[in-house]
Amino acid sequence: MRILFITGEYPAMQGGVGDYTRRLGQALGALGADVHVLTHVDAGGDHLRVPAAAYEPTIHAVMTSTGWALWGYALQAIRDLQPDIVHIQYQSAAYGLSAAVNLLPWRLCCLRGRPRILTTFHDLRFPYLFPKAGPLRQQAVLALARRSDASVVTNPADWARLQAAGLSARLHPIPIGSNIQCEPPAGYDRGRQRARWGADADTWLLGYFGFLNAGKGGETLVRCLAELARAGRPARLLMVGGKVGASDPTNLAYLAKVEGLIAELGLAERVQWTGFTDPAEVSANLLAADCAVLPYREGASLRHGSLMAALAHGLPIISTEVPAAVRAAPGLFPLPVDGESALLVQPDDAVGLAAAVTRAMTEAGLHARLSAASATLARAFTWDVIARRHLDLYEQLSR
Repeated sequence: MRILFITGEYPAMQGGVGDYTRRLGQALGALGADVHVLTHVDAGGDHLRVPAAAYEPTIHAVMTSTGWALWGYALQAIRDLQPDIVHIQYQSAAYGLSAAVNLLPWRLCCLRGRPRILTTFHDLRFPYLFPKAGPLRQQAVLALARRSDASVVTNPADWARLQAAGLSARLHPIPIGSNIQCEPPAGYDRGRQRARWGADADTWLLGYFGFLNAGKGGETLVRCLAELARAGRPARLLMVGGKVGASDPTNLAYLAKVEGLIAELGLAERVQWTGFTDPAEVSANLLAADCAVLPYREGASLRHGSLMAALAHGLPIISTEVPAAVRAAPGLFPLPVDGESALLVQPDDAVGLAAAVTRAMTEAGLHARLSAASATLARAFTWDVIARRHLDLYEQLSR
C-alpha cells in the first residue's frame, strides 16, 4: 500500500508534527507500507538530529509555500505517485495558518479515481481567513473533517468537539506516541548528567519538555518554582529541548514573557535550558529529571508529545486536570488518572502545582508508584501499536 503524507513540517525542521510524521512513517514502513512525504523545502537533509531506523519514508521536500500553492503541489504528487491513501497531518500553524489545507479535500474530490483522504487532527486551531472572519474560521476546520473520508483524532478534547459537530461516524481514536525513545547515549551516567545542570542527589530536578507557548502553562511553571524556592525546597527546573519550534512565530513573544518572569522572580540561577539537542541527549536529560512538570492549560491532553515522552521515560507526571466535559467523553483514550498514574491540579494553579511536586518528592513510596504507572501507561502509545491501527484504517478505507 502506498501512503502519501502531506505535512507543513518535517525533520530536520523543529516541530512535533514533523517528528510524529516521521516516526509513523518509519513504523508503517516496517509493516510493509510504501510511505512518501510531501513537505516544505526546509525539510530533509540533516538526519543526524533525528532517530535513524531500518525504514525511512521517501521525502518530497518541494513546497516553497504551504499556502494556496499547496493545492498544486498536492495534485502533482498524486499524479506522480498514484497513492492509495492521502494522509493530511493537520496543525494549522504548520501551514502558516492558511486555509488552503482545510479546503484541500474539496479540491481533490473532483479527481478521477482519486485516492482516499484521511486527516489527522493534531489540534483544532483555526486558520486565518481575513479580519473578523469569526465563525467562518471554525467552519474551515469542520470542512476539512467533513470532506475527508475519515479523521484520526489524537485526544478526547478534540474528539468531543468534532463529535458535537455531528462527525462521530468518521472519527477514529488513535493517540500519538513519543517522538523521543528511552535511549540515552552509551555510557550514560545519571549522576553525571544531573551534575551538568547543577543538581546533586538531594536536588529536586523538575523536568519540562517541549516548546513554550501560551497553552502549555509556562508562567504557571515558573511561579510553581518560585513557590518551591520560597518554601526552602531544593528545586531546580530543567527546560529540555528547543525553546520554540519552526512553525508558530507567536511562540517567540510568549518565550520572552516567560524569560522576563524568571528574571523578575529572581529564578535565573535555578533554571537551566538545554537547547535543541539530538534525541539521545534529550533522553539523557529526561532520565536525569526527578519528575515531569507539565502544567498544560487545557489539562493533561494526549495531543502533547511532551507528555508521551515523559511517560516513555517512566517519569512521575505532575500536570493538570482535563475539563469535566472531556472526562465524560467515551473511554476511547487512556488518560492519566489523578493519584494513580499522575498528580493533577487545576490549570493556572501555581500553588497547587508546587504542593503536588512536594507530595511526589516527599511522600513515602509515591514517587516510585507514579514512575511505575507512567511506564505502564506508556505501553498504550508505542509506535508499532499506533502504526498497526493506522494500517487497519487504511485498508478499511481502501475496500
